[in-house]
Amino acid sequence: MYTQPIPHDWHGQYPLTDLSRWKLEDFEDGLGDHNWTYVPKGQKGYKQRLLEKYWIGEKYQAPKLPKARTPLDAAKNGYTFYKNLQAPDGHWPGEYSGPHFLLPGYVIGSYVTKAPIKEEERVEMIRWLFNYAHKDDGGWGIHVEGKSTVFGTALNYVTLRLLGVDAEHPVMVRARATLHKLGGARGVPAWGKFWLSILNVYDWEGNNPIPPELWLLPEWLFVHPHRWWIHTRNVYIPMSFLFGVRYKAEENDLILSLRQELYTENYYSIDWPAQRNHIAPGDIYAPHTFALNGLFAILGVYEGCALPPLRRAGLDFVYNLVVKEDENTDYQDLGPVNKMMNLIVRHYVDGPDSHAFKEHVKRRLDFLWLGPQGMMMCGTNGSQLWDISFISQALAKTGLGDLPENHESMMAALNWLDRTQMQSNPIHFHTAYRQATKGAWPFSTKTQGYTVSDCAAEGLKAVLFLQENMPEEKRPIKERRLCDTVDILLDMQNPTGGWASYERRRGPMLLEKINPSEVFGDIMVDCDYPECTTSVITALSIFRKHYPHYRPKEIETATKNAIKYIHDAQDSCGAWLGRWGICFTYATMFALESLSLVGETYENSTAVRRACDFIISKQRADGGWGESWETCEQLKWIEHESSQVVQTAWAGLALMYAKYPHRGPLEKAAQLIMSRQLPDGSWAQEAIEGVFNKTVAIGYPNFKFRSLFGCSVVPTNTCRSFLEWVYM
Repeated sequence: MYTQPIPHDWHGQYPLTDLSRWKLEDFEDGLGDHNWTYVPKGQKGYKQRLLEKYWIGEKYQAPKLPKARTPLDAAKNGYTFYKNLQAPDGHWPGEYSGPHFLLPGYVIGSYVTKAPIKEEERVEMIRWLFNYAHKDDGGWGIHVEGKSTVFGTALNYVTLRLLGVDAEHPVMVRARATLHKLGGARGVPAWGKFWLSILNVYDWEGNNPIPPELWLLPEWLFVHPHRWWIHTRNVYIPMSFLFGVRYKAEENDLILSLRQELYTENYYSIDWPAQRNHIAPGDIYAPHTFALNGLFAILGVYEGCALPPLRRAGLDFVYNLVVKEDENTDYQDLGPVNKMMNLIVRHYVDGPDSHAFKEHVKRRLDFLWLGPQGMMMCGTNGSQLWDISFISQALAKTGLGDLPENHESMMAALNWLDRTQMQSNPIHFHTAYRQATKGAWPFSTKTQGYTVSDCAAEGLKAVLFLQENMPEEKRPIKERRLCDTVDILLDMQNPTGGWASYERRRGPMLLEKINPSEVFGDIMVDCDYPECTTSVITALSIFRKHYPHYRPKEIETATKNAIKYIHDAQDSCGAWLGRWGICFTYATMFALESLSLVGETYENSTAVRRACDFIISKQRADGGWGESWETCEQLKWIEHESSQVVQTAWAGLALMYAKYPHRGPLEKAAQLIMSRQLPDGSWAQEAIEGVFNKTVAIGYPNFKFRSLFGCSVVPTNTCRSFLEWVYM
């Protein structure tokens, strides 16, 4: 398939492409899609921007700025640099990566459907995987900072082989030895079993049943799949189709070879049904419950006597859901996992020459990102809205947006927010089991088009701040559209008082007892989050100040119920557990912002005092905070090996929201942050910042900018940023 061999003495230590020829497309439609292209050699008129150079790790020329003498100077320098990374359409592109189970889906899905991968993309993918092989044993984990697992090692070993890396390449020899030491691919968790079965290097009999007929159950049943968390159900929709038809690639020499390479025993002698509940001990995070094993036993009996008409009806039902998902998102789909599964389904049903499959092939590229270590697949098609909303709030709240040199940047951001708000519901709304979208903002782009509660809320806040001093007639986003956002936010509150992520909670937490993933936690129900809840009630509070006549009683009641939820969610240690950022530091910052809305401070609130005492107890001698991603997995504070500037900013903001009375810890934190600012105004990338489903760490490189030059601020009359405030 590939003609250029990978040299055995090359381990990813330098690129095999000319990095100066990589370009982010010019965002001409203004919607923020990220597409990296390789410019033909000698093309006239092309000049790589600082934007591209920064993200791929090339040397760039940025002016050395005067050394910051005050925190406000540091904030100004930070934004002076950060403007260089703003795209022409107004948003800030960036990497959103870290999981090691995404690129395998891209490569396996492309391989089995013969969707092309360009040569320059291929070698950059190989470079990324080579560079992120675990330094101790050469394997791969569930994410870039995790230990080697069967899940990560088996899938990424296969990925490299499909990309043309020879089995005897030293990187492959080392990885294969680690895989065999871990017991071989037999014990790969459920999602790994699925992908390897698609490739025809794992027998479908080794998979627990995922029958599409589950969608034919009465919708009032609490186990009906439409009640599952959106990411889970959107993955299991195409997964159930492909299981139902037993899709598998055609045998060839590479597949026959992989059957030998992946296992410690003869592939053809493996007792495949016995592998259904066999998971490598080092991989498992969510062990099978009695309820799950019972459900699989029932489904196994059904699978042995499934009625063809019922199977056909189930396949037709889930195929139609795949089509509706594609049409609702212009083939971008919710995320990279269901995107590549949908691509295979559409190739299988509609054919390689169909419009649907061709659109899928194009839309794959929206998930690829080129970084200093090579090309990866992102956790979504980006974090565009999430990043721009906080950055925009920083511009307005710190006063940076009032400076003449920043006005153009501020207006570009506002115009992008204008274009990105969703002003209608999905094409297929109720029939695709979708949450309303009219008035919301997404996590990434309008095209992807999924409501997320905290993204809608932070988008609303950004617009309110940016338009605050503009005459009504010049505001691009009118009052009615802001009211639409409030409507959707109020509608999404759960009876608990909290907010989940994509939807109101649809099923009981009991559903987690049938979590089939084996490697992720809390994936069955969209549960409440302190982070989402805080984003929403702070947005509603700011909205009420600007538009006091619109639904004031409902906003007051929602806020009261949310504050009760925040109190109830406090951990016994005094902090709050984060689900989207690492971890106690992140969620405690949000929770204390919530409590500040109702006047709870260190002086008058036991809950706030307990939280502050916990945060202070974790401050290090250098003034910083450093919390490991392992906290999210183990649900107890795990120290990182070094202080992190992003977490130091979060901890400082938490103390500010609480009106912590002692200035010393804040001054030390500010000094650490300022000391790590580089001469051009930027900060170096440190450890990974985000997490999801307890076990998967994911990077938000833009966090270091939006957190550190004032993207989150205490809502005081002076509107000063953290760095400025501590020196008042």
